[in-house]
Amino acid sequence: MHLFSGFQFRDWLLANDPALSRLRMASRVTLTIVFSFLVLLAIQMFIVPLPTAAFGLGIVLSIEGGVAVRDKGNTRQLVTRLFGCVASLGVVAIAAGLEDRRFLSDLVFLVVIALASAGRVFGPRGFAIGMFAFTSYFMGSYFRPSLAELPDVAIGPVVSVLFGHLVRAVLLPDDWRRDLLRSLESVRGRINQILFKLAALAGGAEIGEADRQELRQLEDRLKEVVLMAETFIPRPAGGVFDATADPAAELAIRLFDAHLAAESAIVLSFQSPPPFALVHAVIEADAAELAPYSAMAEAIRDEPQGETVRALLWLGEARQQLTQAIGEGQVSGFAGIDAIKDTAQPEKIDFSFANPLLRSALQITLASAIAMGFGLLLSRERWFWAVLAAFLVFTNTNSRGDTAMKALSRSLGTVFGIAIGLLLATLISGQLAIAIPVAAFCIFLAFYFLQVSYATMTFFISIVLCLVYGMTGVLTLDLLQLRIGETVIGAVAGTVVAFLVFPARTRGALDAALARWFQALEDLLNAIGEGKSGFELIAPSQKIDACYRDVTVAAKPLGSSWSVVTRPGQIRQTLAIFLSCTYWARILGKSSTAPAEADELKRLISADLALSKDAAAQGSTCFFIERKASRTTGRHLPLSREGARLGLEMIGSALERLYPQADVLPFAPGEVIARSKQG
Repeated sequence: MHLFSGFQFRDWLLANDPALSRLRMASRVTLTIVFSFLVLLAIQMFIVPLPTAAFGLGIVLSIEGGVAVRDKGNTRQLVTRLFGCVASLGVVAIAAGLEDRRFLSDLVFLVVIALASAGRVFGPRGFAIGMFAFTSYFMGSYFRPSLAELPDVAIGPVVSVLFGHLVRAVLLPDDWRRDLLRSLESVRGRINQILFKLAALAGGAEIGEADRQELRQLEDRLKEVVLMAETFIPRPAGGVFDATADPAAELAIRLFDAHLAAESAIVLSFQSPPPFALVHAVIEADAAELAPYSAMAEAIRDEPQGETVRALLWLGEARQQLTQAIGEGQVSGFAGIDAIKDTAQPEKIDFSFANPLLRSALQITLASAIAMGFGLLLSRERWFWAVLAAFLVFTNTNSRGDTAMKALSRSLGTVFGIAIGLLLATLISGQLAIAIPVAAFCIFLAFYFLQVSYATMTFFISIVLCLVYGMTGVLTLDLLQLRIGETVIGAVAGTVVAFLVFPARTRGALDAALARWFQALEDLLNAIGEGKSGFELIAPSQKIDACYRDVTVAAKPLGSSWSVVTRPGQIRQTLAIFLSCTYWARILGKSSTAPAEADELKRLISADLALSKDAAAQGSTCFFIERKASRTTGRHLPLSREGARLGLEMIGSALERLYPQADVLPFAPGEVIARSKQG
């Protein structure tokens, strides 16, 4: 029973955290903090008294080492950590030397912020070193160590760097083979979720809108983990395998097939729910029970349920192939697949303001200056919190809408985190044996949810700070109110600058994402027209999938409920059209394996290319068009016979729906409706 429960828990983890990447990052950060703190505490007790700044730097740089260091390979990571440690010691020394000249120290802080944020143009290493430098100057100005204390303060960064590398390289190392295996298991788990949902709906007359929405959500979750799994499969520089005999190519085909089969099963079930016995047989992988359904699919070949049955059989076979690949990976560790060495040449860096990273650096510096000014008016001792908020709201954002959402998330997370943290700190006041484990657990949760919700991460970090204040005896309501006030100042400063200085409009980011999507679609259509097949079609169809994800991320601020421009209806409808088109692009990648010699196919390709170019020229305008919704059942999908022609036809239909004519009633939001040409 316990063993079964353990497998269930692991399956749940993989379903919610593909490749267990979030679990690993949260564990790395937490372990590094714990080890660094314990070592510094031992040094404090048995060797030499350490200043508070040593502990503060050790903990903060343990976090940065786990989150900001993103180089590939242990050696590169160690080099980045060492450079970051040197930068940390350097800026702390500057902060200590300028302590008696506060005005000059504040100006130097702005210079450090400018250099740290501009360092992102040098890639992952520049980003990490910049974060080390910024947080170290922040801590140096906050704790104000003297010059005489610097040798002891330096112990904190050195310990955090060494133990951070130990945890990352030895205790919880990166392993693409392990991550590939776990991501494939996650794909299978999400396919199982789709099958269980279809089983619950099997045998009904029609699937309701609520169930359709749930199936679409399951489809999105499957797409997310498939895209992740694809990144772990080593590919040649061009992204296209030379031959399907390559073990990596065979695995990529199995993954592609399973994804497409699952999506097709959902689409076809919308028109004709599958028989329960068939779904049950697919789940159980029972060949004997599945056998009669092959004959059934042929007998009702021209009826909607025939295509649904055929799609379920296809999914059952693809799922078995995926399970077989997982089993082989568990035994051999994908020994037949070789890692591809990184031979990419570094791109030439653009040091003009045409580079968005340098524009962002100027924004961050201005926002920090504004936050510093207003933060100083609120408190001469705690104004650093305002600068911290202004700096961080620009991290990993692509538009002013993204920045505003992150600023709001940070403010809300801080407010609610302090409320809960004050309650916890009051309940466990003076009980270090309870407070320390609770703080460590909250740190783990903060970084486990970092990639999911910035507000949740801020919430748990705020709880940790309340617990720390409680343990050190400085927790007061005035202090917590001050933190909220300074955080709001920084968030507002960041938002104002994002909207007024070099504003990266949300629609601009969306236009760029759409341009990449349309270009990928045109590449696929041109490849079909040139008679290409195999991975020469699968690779561009996968690129369309990845570009669709970028489009959804770029469009997210437009559809948020708090946004000034709130158009969630149009946003969802338009994204559904792009999702439909992306699905049919994968059908093309799977089905169109012969040269496009037929006049009809050439005509459809030309028509789709023309529609794509017209739509691409109008950018994100399609997201702001009112569309009427209608419930149309449509005809069944003859995918098994005419996948290529139908795919081209449906892509054209989807592109036409982006800009519907006044006399054309478009399809319902998110509905994938098939048309079959009268023969």
